[in-house]
Amino acid sequence: MPQIYDNIHLHLIDGLRQFAGAAQSCAFCVGYLNLRGWDQLADLVDTLPGGTEDAACRLLVGMHRPPEEEMKALAGLKRSDVIVDGPTLAQLKRRMTESFKQQLEFGVPSDQAERTLRRLAEQLRARKVFLKAFLRYPLHAKLYLARRSDPVTPLIGFVGSSNLTLAGLSHQGELNVDVVEQDAARKLQAWFDDRWRDELAVDLSDTLAELIETSWARADLVRPYLVYLKIAYHLSEEARQGEREFRLPRIFSEKGTPLLDFQERAVSLAAHYLYRRGGVLLGDVVGLGKTLMATAIARIFQEDDQSNTLVVCPPKLAPMWEQYLQTYEINGRVLSLGKVIETLGRDDAPRYRLLVIDESHNLRNRESKRYRALSDYIERNEPRVLLLTATPYNKHFSDLGNQLRLFLDENQDLHVRPERFFQAWAKLGKNEMDFVAQFQTSPRSLRAFEQSTFPEDWRDLMRLFLVRRTRQFIIRHYAQFDEQKQRYYVLLGGKPAYFPTRVPKRLAFTIAEDDPTDQYARLLREDVVQVIESLALPRYGMAQYLVADADRRAKGDEKRILDNLNRAGRRLIGFCRTNLFKRLESSGSSFLLSVHRHILRNLVALHALEKGLPVPIGTQDAALLDTAVSDADEEFAVAEEDVAAPLDESAAESAAAGAAQDSLAAFKARAAAVYETYAQQFHDRFDWLAAKFFRPELRQALEADATALLGILARIGAWDPKRDTKLEELTKLLTTQHARDKVLIFTQFADTAQYLQRELSRRGVRDLEVVTNQTGDPVALARRFSPNSNGGLRTGEQELRILIATDVLAEGQNLQDAHIIVNYDLPWAIIRLIQRAGRVDRIGQQHDTILVYSFLPADGVERIIRLRQRLFRRLQQNQEVIGTDETFFGEEAAGKLRDLYTEKAGTLDDDPSDEDIDMASLALQVWKSASAADQKEAVALPPIVSATRALPETADPAQHPPGVITYLRYPDGTDALVRVDERGALVSQSISAIFGAAACAPDEPPLERAENHHALVARCAELATEEQTVLGGQLGSLRSVRRKLYERLKRYREQLQAKPTLFAPETLEQLNSVLDLLWKFPLRRAAQDAISRQMRLGITDEALLELVLRRAADENLCEVTAEETQAPAEPRIICSMGLAAASPMATTTGDDMQ
Repeated sequence: MPQIYDNIHLHLIDGLRQFAGAAQSCAFCVGYLNLRGWDQLADLVDTLPGGTEDAACRLLVGMHRPPEEEMKALAGLKRSDVIVDGPTLAQLKRRMTESFKQQLEFGVPSDQAERTLRRLAEQLRARKVFLKAFLRYPLHAKLYLARRSDPVTPLIGFVGSSNLTLAGLSHQGELNVDVVEQDAARKLQAWFDDRWRDELAVDLSDTLAELIETSWARADLVRPYLVYLKIAYHLSEEARQGEREFRLPRIFSEKGTPLLDFQERAVSLAAHYLYRRGGVLLGDVVGLGKTLMATAIARIFQEDDQSNTLVVCPPKLAPMWEQYLQTYEINGRVLSLGKVIETLGRDDAPRYRLLVIDESHNLRNRESKRYRALSDYIERNEPRVLLLTATPYNKHFSDLGNQLRLFLDENQDLHVRPERFFQAWAKLGKNEMDFVAQFQTSPRSLRAFEQSTFPEDWRDLMRLFLVRRTRQFIIRHYAQFDEQKQRYYVLLGGKPAYFPTRVPKRLAFTIAEDDPTDQYARLLREDVVQVIESLALPRYGMAQYLVADADRRAKGDEKRILDNLNRAGRRLIGFCRTNLFKRLESSGSSFLLSVHRHILRNLVALHALEKGLPVPIGTQDAALLDTAVSDADEEFAVAEEDVAAPLDESAAESAAAGAAQDSLAAFKARAAAVYETYAQQFHDRFDWLAAKFFRPELRQALEADATALLGILARIGAWDPKRDTKLEELTKLLTTQHARDKVLIFTQFADTAQYLQRELSRRGVRDLEVVTNQTGDPVALARRFSPNSNGGLRTGEQELRILIATDVLAEGQNLQDAHIIVNYDLPWAIIRLIQRAGRVDRIGQQHDTILVYSFLPADGVERIIRLRQRLFRRLQQNQEVIGTDETFFGEEAAGKLRDLYTEKAGTLDDDPSDEDIDMASLALQVWKSASAADQKEAVALPPIVSATRALPETADPAQHPPGVITYLRYPDGTDALVRVDERGALVSQSISAIFGAAACAPDEPPLERAENHHALVARCAELATEEQTVLGGQLGSLRSVRRKLYERLKRYREQLQAKPTLFAPETLEQLNSVLDLLWKFPLRRAAQDAISRQMRLGITDEALLELVLRRAADENLCEVTAEETQAPAEPRIICSMGLAAASPMATTTGDDMQ
């Protein structure tokens, strides 16, 4: 009686071991071979002599067909014999080979699997195993034969249902019987031999051995650099795809302005992001040509789908943009930022398909009216959005979030989450479900990232939307080196354009503290500083002076004004106090002007309160008090182009020159006159609030501050430009040392700029102009100052030698005809000094050296450092908002000031900490910098491959412990990099941080992997997938293509139901099926792109339904899966890198490669 092996009572593998243990040869025929399951039989095969087929294991594998294909074949017409010709045979052989290859490329590596695979390869090479694929027809047989030296039963067979897999031989329920009766056994042997000798049984022994030997289970060590390069290849996929998809329009070459290589790559990548995601932030640092790149992008989309372009920019840049659109024949319009509300706020505003927002950092505040108008316009018209800024964020990551919100739904699933935030979240005992419950949003949404304060999280988010390179990055990766000149250059129009050297120079002015007539000594006296510290500044925190029942008393517009006051709170006080100190450093004239204005404006408000009149309320917008945004000393929010002239405070202007001894009574009289002017001529520029809403303490604080400031005027006296030592040094520089050179002078304040223009002109300095926020046509002045880089002078224009400019104006202008910069005052954010240098250090700069002069006291900078630190402590004590300079009060900033004083080389180069290069650009340059041979070798590396290298000896074990880095990719293309330490504890899931840690040199020596390497890779895969969720049956965010398509077709269905037509029933049936499909399953990537494109182009409902139906019929609309078997998508392991502790025998230069 035959013995039954069902893997329940008896296991087939036990039977094989019992009877085949002393076999002379074996013959196995199976429909499917699981390579990792070979370990069940490897020991038996090792006992075979090998060398020839009659002394080895012959393994015949049939062409297995999936059950769904089998069902289709059975349901079809009668099967006819298939003629296998040469091409068909080659195709079948490739299919079988590919099936083995796929087994090697999926799954998680393990020591057991590695040993099994290597052993199988060795047995194939030793001819202990002969492998053939039977290709004549699908073969599902399961037969195991063993020939022994036993005289009674020399041939034993097993036949049944078990394939050669771990489950088939020992785990899952099967039905197999042994065949001991010799006649039956010989017939099975003959059956096997017939198929083994069939001419369509193809030998794959060496093919499979080679596949294993070149797979992740290979025995030879892989160079770590190749694994690093493989990661770079995958991370740069979108950048490389953009290069293939988009080509620069010919018009740029025809106009004689071809883009440089790094500009072309930014254009192609940004265009790809716009096409794929609907928005991108182009954030290259100053001087790399963002305007030209944005114009190229607009031209690409115009040629691709007839897109028209709307450029929204600061008013001073509008003429420049008009010229660009005209030159490159862009179908579009330029709109000043100040005109956004009235132009785009209308329901009938014209629709543009591409929206370019220049200097988009001006839209950090999403509560502003301009922001809301732009956001609403984008929501209604769905243009692609291109943001341009050299400073994507200043102090808060919310700056970035608010810019992204312009085109990105806050709840959209971005397929990446803030990992550092969730690590901290987990330490609090919370998980993703807690997050969803608290914030009512996906943990992979923009709102989730907005909860994170970790830079690594924001880098991982911005790699999806940011294109950003620094000057040093361009030099390292795109520039060539001139050995003779010892300088880097890029080719511009076939000629080398060199990167100049920035040289800091000190301009010293004396402060004689023992001289009572020294103006700067009087300006910086202790009692002056103390007064500024003690000011209440009540007009900047009026909410604290409101009566208790103000909200109950308020009616109509009064409620809005009170809301604004309460929202502002005390945050404006810190801005104002900081600005007084900045003006103190900038110029005595500017400071005294500001003091006069404070006194006058305080008394204007006091006049209203004392007379029971409505009180004029100044701006509650901190931006107008922030020197990073505004150079004026104004308190009312008015767009520049809407104001013919500032409010008439000429009395205060003249006071700086000599009326320092005005009494409080004189100021009060002037304030009463100014109030009347405000009320009659400029009423609409203010909010007005009745005096009844304020407590008496407001009057007391206003008068106390005015009196204290009058004391400052009395102590300092009138400002005498003739005794201004700082001004005198500037005059010498312009008239002697650089008497013939173009000089660009920077200051933070319009008052200082106008003071310099007036006094330098009096000293005989000619060809001089000033540019501030109030300048009517800054582009014309930039052209007159730098004609060569701005298309030459216009008819009637006279060239300028000296240009005095504020920081606000300098945005976006080409000023590289000059190579000398003077910092008349020093921004407290040192990064702005670097950006000032970038205004002339632009592509096309002809000079070898850029001289950057900075005014500093002759006795050193410690006085300035102490003053700033003192203010910082005061602001912290008062819990006052500091503004955009909050991070620039520490020792690092103090060190920068000392470096400027000592003229240390490199002080004004790109900020070393500003290396937030977008991931795609960085990965692309890592890839392109590799040799062709290394690129080819890296691409050829199989999935799951690993390498190990030593950590640098200088690596901090706390930050860079030994362990493993694993790179995984999900089916939807989402990347994941996971790093664990040698115990399997998570170190990081930040893609940017881990990519940096993986960096190594091409000659980095490979090391033997750690014993637990594969276990750590498995741990990485577990961490990457442990909280993945399936979002089936959900339409996604409001801006997702799937949601928009569903809502559009749903409205179409409602229209047909309301007004049925002859063909409505059939159409409704089609709509119902499509809507059900869209509700259940996500769109395929290709379908998203195609449908989104057509919807942007204005496709009709009927044509849209036809497009969707056609794609559904072709099975390329949705990712359809069996609902009952849906499970979290598992990532595919691409590669891994072991990081071993440094030893004296192993050295590396790896972490500095970027």
